[in-house]
Amino acid sequence: MVAISVTLLGGTATGALALSVPAAAPGAAPAAVTPLPVAPVENLIVGYKSGATEARSNTAAADDAKAKGAKAGEKVAFERRLGTGAALVDLGGKLSAAEAGDVASAFRADPDVAYVELDSRAYAMATPDDTEYAKQWDLFEPTAGMNVPAAWDKTTGSGVTVAVIDTGYVAHSDLASNVVAGYDFITSSTAARDGNGRDSNPADQGDWSAAGECGTGSKASDSSWHGTHVAGTIGAATNNAKGVAGIAYNAKIQPIRVLGKCGGATSDIVDAITWASGGSVPGVPANATPAKVINMSLGGSGACGTSYQNAINAAVARGTTVVVAAGNSNANASGFSPASCNNVINVAASNRTGDRSFYSNYGTVIDVAAPGGETRRATDTPGTVTTPENGILSTLNTGTTTPSAENYKPYQGTSMAAPHVAGLAALLVAAKPSLTPAQVESTIKTTTRPLAGTCTGGCGTGLADATAAVAAVTSTPTTPSFENTTDVAIPDNAGAVSSSITVSGLTGNAPAALKVNVDIKHSYRGDLVIDLVAPNGTVKRLKSSSSDSAANVITTYTVDGSALPANGTWQLRVQDVAAADTGYIDSWSLGF
Repeated sequence: MVAISVTLLGGTATGALALSVPAAAPGAAPAAVTPLPVAPVENLIVGYKSGATEARSNTAAADDAKAKGAKAGEKVAFERRLGTGAALVDLGGKLSAAEAGDVASAFRADPDVAYVELDSRAYAMATPDDTEYAKQWDLFEPTAGMNVPAAWDKTTGSGVTVAVIDTGYVAHSDLASNVVAGYDFITSSTAARDGNGRDSNPADQGDWSAAGECGTGSKASDSSWHGTHVAGTIGAATNNAKGVAGIAYNAKIQPIRVLGKCGGATSDIVDAITWASGGSVPGVPANATPAKVINMSLGGSGACGTSYQNAINAAVARGTTVVVAAGNSNANASGFSPASCNNVINVAASNRTGDRSFYSNYGTVIDVAAPGGETRRATDTPGTVTTPENGILSTLNTGTTTPSAENYKPYQGTSMAAPHVAGLAALLVAAKPSLTPAQVESTIKTTTRPLAGTCTGGCGTGLADATAAVAAVTSTPTTPSFENTTDVAIPDNAGAVSSSITVSGLTGNAPAALKVNVDIKHSYRGDLVIDLVAPNGTVKRLKSSSSDSAANVITTYTVDGSALPANGTWQLRVQDVAAADTGYIDSWSLGF
């Protein structure tokens, strides 16, 4: 089982790609390491400040790109506007990281530019290793399964669309009844293998590559049909006397193709996130069936860039829950993207004995663990399969390059863990459509159970438990919650404003883990200072000002309220401390 990672070059002028199998588990011999190709850079993503003419005018952005390119000695051109509003800039060919960095530096020197990122590539977080309900231990086994069957008594995902942003979809009879129209966001016809760029056909044409085709040092690889495997875990047809059962088997799957030969570009992925969640992408028809859940079993090295974060924030603001894979490098997930982004549910992988899978990333940015399987040990030769029964069985295809006959096959990876949680998110939204993404995440995290084994490095709150999570949103609430949904304008670079909630009927003090859910719409969230003021006047700082140029604050803060009275008037106090951007408090709530 080979794990692929790519360094995300956002904010820097240099970087390297690395292909490696996951490092060995503690006490085991290290696994082999294979160099990954050094991929050339073809585009930049440039985010202009909201007051800049280039942020609104494509003509101005085109003129600026040409001037910046001339300054760096390169032929540079504006290519298109991304769904986030950023500009995609064509570097005029395949440049080295250093050459691209020279152009990026010219943009960074412009005070009207908020951020510049190299348009890096992301890769599937799992590849097939080798070759059905009784074999799906990940759904029902008491030791390390996700406790799914009892949840089906209350919800099966009806009415919810789950977008699978991945390699697309290869026809499979165990999925066909649940697939709705998606889109192919791969701009490069060479990578897409369909003879054109973006189009309305997300059919997986195969992601195989020959040795050296993806850059210096790349090895030959067969097609993975990765998106189809991920989709089967979420929404394979069930009770149809064949194949495997999907976790949210009455949900709809929307295949969105961003990964082709040699991975996928950040610019394509962020547009896919925007479109999947119902946002507008220039040149692409509107999504007729926007997704309430997005699964991204993909990623690469490097901390979350602004392009990813802006797209994710906007998707969450539209009401879409975003689930991502932690990564397969047996390393801290804070160094991988989109795993390290805010406003996502970051999923680590566990194995059949309840331990963290040897390859899975870990750390404080992990939210939960879910079954990802282990079809081999850390000490086995990469690509071997020693325990296929311990992998995650799902829908696939036998073709090594182009599509052939449908089949089922076990994979391992955080790519397999993430769709377990995406499927669970779909069950929750189907059971209670009013749930916000923050509430979906909170429910999943607070209803986990401890891993049966160990998780060195941190696996979030524990193993996701479908039955417990569904029960939490379908049973009579036992935890009081208070909310204010009245909009309050936040003046630009002026004094603080407040929104109040009056709490009554409780006894004693607030809990040690008081949840403060905040939804602020603002064009530059780094300008904001946010405080919670308790009934006794105690002030708890939730957020300080920063250089973060992303929009909106949609998050849940945890405050130690054990010394604060529960009853009385609480205030959310917000101040904009810098000029040029405005917004408003949309809503906020307290969860006791």
